[in-house]
Amino acid sequence: MKKVFSLLLVAVLVLSLAGCGNKAKDNAADTNNNVTTEETGRFKAGTYEGTAKGFGGDVTAKVTLSSDRIEAIEVTGDSETSGIGSVAIEQLPGAMVAAQAVDVDGISGASVSSGAVKEAVTAALTLAGVDVNSLKPVVSDETTEAKEETLDVDVVVVGAGGAGMTAALEAKAAGMNVILVEKAAYAGGNTLRATGGMNAAETELQKELGIEDSIEVFVKDTLEGGYNLNNVELVTVMAEKSSEAIDWLATIGAPLTELSFSGGATYKRIHRPAGGQGVGSYIAEALIKNIDENEIPVYFNTTATEILVNEAGEAVGITAESKDTNYTINAKAVILATGGFGANEELYTSYRPELEGFVTTNVPSATGDGIVLAEEIGAGTVDMEQIQIHPTVEQTTSLLITESVRGDGAILVNQSGVRFGDELRTRDVVSASVIEQEGGYAYLVFDQQLRDELSAVEKYIDNGIVVQADSIEELAAELEMDADTLKTTVDTWNEAVLSQNDTEFGRDTGMEHTISEGPFYAIKIAPGVHHTMGGLEINTSAEVISTEGAAIPGLFAAGEVAGGIHGGNRIGGTAVTDIVVFGRIAGTSAADYVKGLE
Repeated sequence: MKKVFSLLLVAVLVLSLAGCGNKAKDNAADTNNNVTTEETGRFKAGTYEGTAKGFGGDVTAKVTLSSDRIEAIEVTGDSETSGIGSVAIEQLPGAMVAAQAVDVDGISGASVSSGAVKEAVTAALTLAGVDVNSLKPVVSDETTEAKEETLDVDVVVVGAGGAGMTAALEAKAAGMNVILVEKAAYAGGNTLRATGGMNAAETELQKELGIEDSIEVFVKDTLEGGYNLNNVELVTVMAEKSSEAIDWLATIGAPLTELSFSGGATYKRIHRPAGGQGVGSYIAEALIKNIDENEIPVYFNTTATEILVNEAGEAVGITAESKDTNYTINAKAVILATGGFGANEELYTSYRPELEGFVTTNVPSATGDGIVLAEEIGAGTVDMEQIQIHPTVEQTTSLLITESVRGDGAILVNQSGVRFGDELRTRDVVSASVIEQEGGYAYLVFDQQLRDELSAVEKYIDNGIVVQADSIEELAAELEMDADTLKTTVDTWNEAVLSQNDTEFGRDTGMEHTISEGPFYAIKIAPGVHHTMGGLEINTSAEVISTEGAAIPGLFAAGEVAGGIHGGNRIGGTAVTDIVVFGRIAGTSAADYVKGLE
């Protein structure tokens, strides 16, 4: 079984290595006090160290050279994202030694950590007097044919994101022999990017806090937010099973113990981890731990290429490819959990040409593979043109700024320092209002109170995307705004909070704290492609529906690969509800189907 690593949230950012040879001398140290040189060798034998800035902190490389080759590379970076950045730290050194070069493929989705490893190794080699650009990767003259391997299981799950891992656990709990296939080098998928929380109604936490939410209001909010394009039956099942899903997460080690508001919600419904930690990485870490404990194999760097169908039209497995193996995986049921297509600009612009050039918050693997594979065997799709842009995305890093920042009291101002609407309207409405501002961007403004209550802010600060100042006037200066205007805006907002009456825009949620305790903070944001509401048509049992309107026997889908749940606009916090509720349904439905074949 391939080892599954625990995960935390990561941003997709390409780190340029241009000029790293000049920086190397400042970031490298010779750790060998008795370096010897063989005049006939390529290198000065010895051990050298280099450092670079990674995603979470310093990455250090220790490179050991003989006179004619790179003998070993050891890299440490304890602050890198576990399960993503850590994969780069674990895998790239061996690849570099094998290639005898720094120029090897990085880990998709871990660009920052991959770049840091390369830069740290470059620094060490530069100290040794090595011209890194002269090191050309060793290419074997031998042509190795991929081996063929056949696997036989009860259920194969394609995609090891939140929905896929949830489905695999439920199928396993029902007695099934299960494997997961994941085309990336790590588990988690787009779930890793979920930062706010999970919507659920009639939960024990709501009851403890005296919040009189209901299934009916949750359904109503979801349908209104989706402009009533949603499949009502799917929405109702999701809402009805949302509280149960919260309870289930607690049983696997991921209790959600805090509540916040999200745009489009009538009540405090978004459940999140203690301290305001990003919900996606938190849940993914628990899921992976349970996948390990249940000994469910995960085949990483393995891409599904076909859904196998027998003469009766039943899904009976998949074919898949890794770098060195072609798999035929015979299964009695197939669950697709490959995510949406928000990282496939060619595909989403075929439905929405105006989104060309937008940044995306999606992981690189979210390219719509499962949708395409299912369509090839006659699956139907719904709402493919319904593509959501998220209003608060930091454009240089593609980091999504969690909805909880606004839900906990932040405001949005334009370059003039003026608010321009209710910050907790639905995502599409807030996105459109940001685009209408001068330059098509805005700033989230908040204070130390919010930072203290929402740990997700620390990630933004660590990534250098937050402007900080001791006073509102100084913050205005940093943002090149008129200080009096921004001060008036904040003072007016504070008065609205104290009176619980936003006379300017009628905001009536997320108004529990004023912006009054320094330091003060701002993050520049603009919209980015975030969620594809369309996908495969499914029913309430997570069965995939054909273009002829009938369930395809043995084929199930859950998560963003499926459409119909969110309609024309997804309410913040409902994607996590979707993956947990329908992930569980897909797993149990697949198990029931398999048992029915016996």
